[in-house]
Amino acid sequence: MIPKLIYRRRERRGLRLWNVGLVLVLAFLAALAIAAAVFFAGWDLLGARGLKEERRLTSQTLFDLVKLAFGVVAGAGALVALVVAYRRQRVDEDGALREATRLHTERFTTAVSQLGEESAAVRLGGVHALAGLADDAPTDLLRQTCIDVLCAYLRLPYTPQADLPPDDTAARHAYLALREVRHTIIRLIRDRLSVDREETHVSWQGHDLDFTGVVFDGGDFTGAVFAPGATVSFRGAQFFDGMVNFTRAQFCGGTVNFDRAQFLGSMVCFDEVHVCGGAVGFAFAQFCEGRVEFDRARFSGGTVRFACARFSGGTVSFNQSQISAGTVDFTAADLCGSMIRFDGAEGHPPTDLLRRTGRPLRRGLGGLPAAWLTSTP
Repeated sequence: MIPKLIYRRRERRGLRLWNVGLVLVLAFLAALAIAAAVFFAGWDLLGARGLKEERRLTSQTLFDLVKLAFGVVAGAGALVALVVAYRRQRVDEDGALREATRLHTERFTTAVSQLGEESAAVRLGGVHALAGLADDAPTDLLRQTCIDVLCAYLRLPYTPQADLPPDDTAARHAYLALREVRHTIIRLIRDRLSVDREETHVSWQGHDLDFTGVVFDGGDFTGAVFAPGATVSFRGAQFFDGMVNFTRAQFCGGTVNFDRAQFLGSMVCFDEVHVCGGAVGFAFAQFCEGRVEFDRARFSGGTVRFACARFSGGTVSFNQSQISAGTVDFTAADLCGSMIRFDGAEGHPPTDLLRRTGRPLRRGLGGLPAAWLTSTP
């Protein structure tokens, strides 16, 4: 059963206002407390020892008492008006939010219905409409809902080109149309995760992305930023022919999960990525032919874990990578025909790279720096 990503952001679920009588009583008490504090502070600063007694009530004193009474009444009225104005503002804001949510829901329903149309052009329109809705969403929860629908579309059953019936023109045309829609979704997500495009689009950094079980035959995540708080799942995804590009991506505290993913002849490029926090997991992943590149990558924090991964062909390269404070872990990885290259790599050796209980892991490794060979038992 595919685990569903849990969205943890808190949203206001309706307007909650205290009883107006209680609010007024509390406001008056707070005003009296503040006035008393100011009075006694001034009394102490002035060094007053007591009040001068008046044996007769003069007209000036009477006039001052009348002004004080009117000032108290005016202050009370202003306080009541302030409380009422605040409540009215809250009600108006909540009404505006409800209206925006209603309009968003109507547009959302229309866009989702377009995704189910036969025409690829109509589906493309629905994809762009959903992306625009996510940008304009009045709350983070509604934005996440639009993102979830786009990801769910990618999780629908999909037959790659290699599995199409030969000489079936109609099937190939349908495949190309569906492929265009899917790659458009990936591109729109990439645009909103990229630092370079924050000025033109609302950023989706920090939102969850669920690509569980998705079939990739290409796609571009160049420059994407996986920010803290986000969970991005490629668990069980299948990477067939084509190139999936994560060049210059930044993993800065989020969790990106490639556990049990299958790399079946495609090229997955992580060139120049920067791992500075969080975790990137390839546990139990299968690398069969193809190529996975981490060339010129920087690992300055976080963990990239290949625990129990199985390499049965192809190449995984870390050429010219820099491993300083991060960890690249190959614990219990199985090399049975693949090559892992570290040509020109710098820094400290990945955890448990050269030693493993029961079977040496050195076979299948290439280009290891001499310092790694001498410093690792």
